[in-house]
Parts: sequence; structure tokens; C-alpha cells
Amino acid sequence: MAERSFKAEVEDLRKGEGEVFTGEGILAITKALLENGVGYVGGYQGAPISHLMDVLADAQDLLGELGVRFEANANEAAAAAMLAASVHYPIRGAVTFKGPVGVNVASDALANLSSSGVTGGALIVLGEDYGEGSSIMQERSHAFAMKSQFWLLDPRPNLPCLVKAVGDGFALSEASNTPVMMTLRIRSCHVTGQFPCRDNRRPALTVREALSNPRSDFARVVLPPMSYAHEIDKVKNRWPAAERFIRENRLNEMFGTGGRIGIVCQGGMYNGVIRALQQLGLADIYGDARVPIYCLNVTYPLLADEFLCFAEGKDHILVVEEGQPEFIEQQLATFLYRAGSSVRLHGKGAFPMAGEYTGAVMLQALEAFLREAAPDMLPAKVRAPNMDRPALPDLSKTVPIRPPGFCTGCPERPIFAALKLVQQDLGKHQISADIGCHLFGALPPFEVGGATMGFGLGPAGNGAFDGGGERRPISILGDGGFWHSGLSSSMTNMVFNKSDGVVVVVDNYYTAATGGQDILSSRAANDTKATNHPIAAAMKGIGIDWVQQVDRTYDVPKLKRVLHDALTTDAPGPKVVIASSECMLNRQRREKPLRQQAIREGRRVEAPRFGVDEAICTGDHACMRLSGCPSLSLKRLDDPLRDDPVASIDQTCVGCGNCGEVADAAILCPSFYRADVIHNPGRWEAAWATFRARVIGWLQARRAAKRLDFAP
Repeated sequence: MAERSFKAEVEDLRKGEGEVFTGEGILAITKALLENGVGYVGGYQGAPISHLMDVLADAQDLLGELGVRFEANANEAAAAAMLAASVHYPIRGAVTFKGPVGVNVASDALANLSSSGVTGGALIVLGEDYGEGSSIMQERSHAFAMKSQFWLLDPRPNLPCLVKAVGDGFALSEASNTPVMMTLRIRSCHVTGQFPCRDNRRPALTVREALSNPRSDFARVVLPPMSYAHEIDKVKNRWPAAERFIRENRLNEMFGTGGRIGIVCQGGMYNGVIRALQQLGLADIYGDARVPIYCLNVTYPLLADEFLCFAEGKDHILVVEEGQPEFIEQQLATFLYRAGSSVRLHGKGAFPMAGEYTGAVMLQALEAFLREAAPDMLPAKVRAPNMDRPALPDLSKTVPIRPPGFCTGCPERPIFAALKLVQQDLGKHQISADIGCHLFGALPPFEVGGATMGFGLGPAGNGAFDGGGERRPISILGDGGFWHSGLSSSMTNMVFNKSDGVVVVVDNYYTAATGGQDILSSRAANDTKATNHPIAAAMKGIGIDWVQQVDRTYDVPKLKRVLHDALTTDAPGPKVVIASSECMLNRQRREKPLRQQAIREGRRVEAPRFGVDEAICTGDHACMRLSGCPSLSLKRLDDPLRDDPVASIDQTCVGCGNCGEVADAAILCPSFYRADVIHNPGRWEAAWATFRARVIGWLQARRAAKRLDFAP
């Protein structure tokens, strides 16, 4: 189950001419695909475009009515390969995934697609996850677009512009026989607004109809000498055709006229630029600016004549380009140099080379540029809020970082507690991590695994250490990563090379880190996808004999024993431990509404809660160093003889029992207890609870009466 259902919103996708659509950017993109006659859609979930896949999954009835094929692909490479349907057939196709990591995975298919060219429009919708909201390495997809010659759209982040960009992307692709990328930042994906609808269009040629009349063209196969012809075709035909389409259809926008200064910005940066100008008193609430703006809704290719026309008569131009290297700034500087222009170009310098261009960064950079290029445009009375604030001290040396961590009740937490306990017995091991929630195990308090090379590549990342040694290397692999590429890239690599290493497969039933979507090994039934395929069966199918399944990861003592056996057994070949328990977030999403409904209806509901006996807790906090659960915190006692705070479990506890299991496995103090909270108890239970409370109260009063009291 995905973290969010779009069943209700999907009905709005049926709106037609004369109606107004209201919703998020992701929904607007989906509606635009249908309005532009898309024939097939695929992709791989990954923030910030996970919801696009979720919307499409919930809209399969509508897609079927329109003859649109939807494929939830195993990985980004499989998604990109789908676009082969647009090479020979005039069918519009779109795929989506997280960039640039998705582009990296899909690079082989994308490079071949760009070389052969397309007949139908091919659109890649990229979630450009950059900046402080990103969970990946800080890179841009711009470099890949330049390398393989994909046209790159970066539309202004409002719904009408996003919808228009989808249609422009398909049309640009068809006009130049070149695939097109469209980047969407996190804010673009979740911005809300309205746009006028058009009727949904069936594809002119569906993929089902294309099967009745297969086509092929040997000239489009990427082999010599055709591949050399493809390169010439890119430069002599496709590139000029793309420039002509961009120019004639005015895909880039210019705002304002005249003046001795100007601003060139990526489309996705436009809102930030306007907001900063408003704060500086140089734009009104409607976006009318006193500084001319050249908004690049197409960031590759750039049009020399269009830019030089904008630069004419200006002395200074600021380039707002988020991320590095400064591809756009360098290209614009080349245009000016070749034209012999004296216009001074500003960009990196006013702006930082790297990092997200937040509102504060944008405001400071624009003010610095204007103070140098046009100080007269900054009236002394017009000051942005907090511009006279004192300099902030550098807190990086005193305030600890706050990295992400496992959720409360996460079933992966006990896995890393068990790994830590095993290493206490056998010594520190070489551990390779992988992409996913389980990567948090590399952080305190576990510090298990210190490197990751890609989704599904955890075991492959230990290849250099897997040749025998005093201690076996350990690799972490998630169930999502296993089906994404781990089975083919990592596990077959271990079998082929007769590895002696240990792999811990973290199986939480979903691709949990991307939003809880189903995968092959998910336990839930899925109407449109095949689930319930055991990971253990796949392992044995490729020749791995030593496979141990642990179906309750919260059983830390058992996990510890199985891991110890894997690291010490004499059995040859790879050793695999599959640690399975359902993602707690998904479990709570499913069970909590049912539990609340049962309580409202007066039915008996029993819910476990855990606590710490303050009289027994020693205050050494070893339980926290082996658990790290957010619900496990500290509490100071009123007892003057006990200086150290004791462990305490707060109200966010979900009753997983991990804290007690860890304390038992590590032979810590037995201070943890379980209490079952009963809602709507029966008469006998209520009477028994009342009797017990009276007896306990009488015993407590009796003990209190015997205590010495030194109060004055």
C-alpha cells in the first residue's frame, strides 16, 4: 500500500473542456499527459515524483478506458527502455523517476534512445531532488542532457505552466525526433493551484493497435555505421529543428522591457526570483517586475539569438542557476564572447556555487547584484524583512547534526541492534550498506555500515573484500533494492564468484523509503500486480543454499543467533539472512483506522504499551545505545539520591517491544514492562481491574505508612 491514496482525486482527471482543475502539481502533470494523448506511461517510484506513480496506479480504470498502457517498472532502466515504443511508432510515451539517480540507472537505455531518435513524442519526467530536501547525492540531470543530447525543460512552478510544458515537451520531441526531459523540483510537485481543463484524448495509435502492424527500421539500430549517422543527424537536423520549435513557439518567456540590467533564470527558479524582487520593492504582488527577466523554461538547448536579443542595451545580467557546475552561465558567457558583447555576466559569485537557492539565499544574492550593477534601484526606504539582522554565529562546532533515523517501532532497528551485539562478540566486520531506510543503520547509535554505492549494490560493494579473510564481510540489502537490481547485479555476482560473505536482506514488505509501494515479495494481495513471491525462493533459484528466514525481526535474541551462525558456519558459498517484518508506518496506516473505528463502535480492543520501571532502571542508558527509538527518552526523578536521569517511554510508543527485546538480548536491566491497554472492556474485566486497583492501592498505602518521614 502506498502512503497516500488518490482514489478521490483521480475522479478529477475525468474533467473536460470548460471545467477547472484544482490540485497538486503531480495531479496536474497526470491530467496533462491524458490531455495530450499519451499512449503509454511507466516509471519507478522515488521522491519527489513518487506520487505520480501512485496517481497512475489509482487511475488504471481511466487509463484503460483511454487505451493507455501503464507499467510500474522494476527499475529506472526498465522504465527508460519502454520508450523504445516511440522509436518506430508515432505513439507518445512518458516515463518518470527520480533524477539524477534514476538517470544514472537508466543511462544505457537513455543513451541508446537519444542516438536512434524517436518518431513519437518521448517525455521523461524527472523529480530533480536537489537541495536540503534531498536524500541523495547533490547532482543535476543537466549534464546528462548535454552529454546525450536530450532537450531539457524546466517550467515555471505553477500549474498552468506545468501543464503547458507537458504538451510542449511532446511537441518538441516530435518536431526534432529527440526525447525530452522535464525536471520538477519538490516544490513544483506539491505546489497547488488551478488550470482550465481540456478533454482527455485517446492516443492516435495505441500500443495494442501497434502490435497488429509491427514496424522496424534498421537505420535506427545503434550499430556502426548507423550510430555515426545518428551523431550527424543530431547536429545537422535535430538540433536546428529543436531551436526553431523553441523560438517559434516562444517556450522561453521574457518579462519586463528596457533597463540597463537583466536577470536570466531557470524556469524553476522564477518564483524565488519574483519573491526576492518583491521584498526589494522591485516587483508587485502580481509579478510585474521593474527588472527585465528572461525565464528559461527550456534550459537545454539555449538559443544564442534569443539571449543576445535580451542582452542588447544592457550593461549587467545576472544568471540564476541553481547547482553546479554552472552550465547555463558558461554557455551564455560563450554567446556574449562570440558576439563581441561588452555585457558583464554575473552568476556564481553573487550566488554560492553549490547548495539550494532558498528564499534567504536568493534575496541576498539579488541585493548584492543590484548594489553593484544598479544601486539606484534600491531605495533606502524599501527594505526587506530582517535585512538588518545581526550576523549569526557559526554553530556547526557546537550544535550536533540531526541526521534522519528510523521511525518509532521500525522493524529494521532490531536488525542493527543484533548486528551490533554480534560484533561485540566476534569483533568489528567490514560492512557494506545499501540505499533505503536501512541506510540509517550507518548512523548513531548503531554505526553499522559506512558506504553505499547504489540501490541494490550493497553486496556488490563488498566485492573487493570477499576473497577470504579473518572475518567475513557483511552486506546489507533491502527488499526494494533486491528486486530493483540487487538480484541481478549483486546476488548473481556473489554466486558466480563463489563468495563467502554474508548478506542481510531487510524485508519490510514494501519499497518503504519511496512511500510504501508494493513489490514482488509484498505480502498483500494486489489487483493489478503479482505479489507474494518469496525472496528466499529467488535466492535458492540462483544457487544459494545457505538461506535463513527470520519472520519477526523484533526477536533480537533469535536474530543474533542466526547472524552468529552465518558468520561462523563452515558452509561454502554466500550466506543469506532474510529478516522480515512489516514496515511499521504502513502497518499503522492500515491498522490504526480499523482500531479507532472498532473503539468508536464499542468493540473490545487490546493495544500493547511499554514502559520503564523507574525503581529498577539504573540510568546507564545502554538500552538507548542499542535501540535509538524516538519514543525512548530520558526522565529526571525527584529522588535527591539519584542524579542520573532514567529511561522513559513517551506516548508515541507503538508497542513493538523492541526496547525490551534489546535489553533481554544484551542482558541489560529488566526494567522494561508491557501493559495491555484495553478499550471497551467487558464487565468481568472492568470488575477485576477495579479489584486489582484497590488491592494495589491498599498495599501502597500500607508501605507508605511504615516509611520514616523527616519532614519538619
